[in-house]
Amino acid sequence: MRLALIDLDRTLISVNSASGWIRRELRMGFLSPKQALVGAWWIGGYQLGFARMESAIEQAVASLKGEQEAVIRDRTHAFWREEVASTVRPGARRAIAAHQAAGDKVVLLTSSSTYMSEICAAELGLDGWLCNRFEVNEGLFTGRVHGQLCFGAGKVHHAQKLALELGLSLADAVFYTDSYSDLPGLEAVGEPVVVAPDPRLKREARKRGWRVETWD
Repeated sequence: MRLALIDLDRTLISVNSASGWIRRELRMGFLSPKQALVGAWWIGGYQLGFARMESAIEQAVASLKGEQEAVIRDRTHAFWREEVASTVRPGARRAIAAHQAAGDKVVLLTSSSTYMSEICAAELGLDGWLCNRFEVNEGLFTGRVHGQLCFGAGKVHHAQKLALELGLSLADAVFYTDSYSDLPGLEAVGEPVVVAPDPRLKREARKRGWRVETWD
């Protein structure tokens, strides 16, 4: 048995769920145009290389201060079922099935939220998820991230902790991702697999001889 780690956005699914969430929240009246513009700016800035995703995540979590956790969970689950579930890549389903047939532990490793991760894992039959968790007090968000951010090197921290708990090793693990920001995770596992990569990761994968897949 080994650990199979799978990124969510543009890897397991073909879209960026954060962008879709902003558009949906704006359309349903839960975000103002100004809030949506700020969120889009952070995401666009990160993709263009002049904004830190860590800051974007912290800003997004801070904007939830005072909101009810149960309400956000329900809205996120509805978002998954109505707009995201249909974007799961066919190759992701095949990879999950192959790992499960081999007796591996298949775990989502994502910078998305607990609420997106839990519904994705439940509907795809995954063994668990590692993600960004939001601090909650008496059912309300405090506006702070709980624990270490699950992004970049932070993903390695969470994956290593899980591997130790399961008595497994990242040296035997496989990690599937599309993003150059996941380079620390790809370097930490024994089998890095690049899925529909962004341009920077595609160049890096060619240089290092990593396997590249599309999953479409």
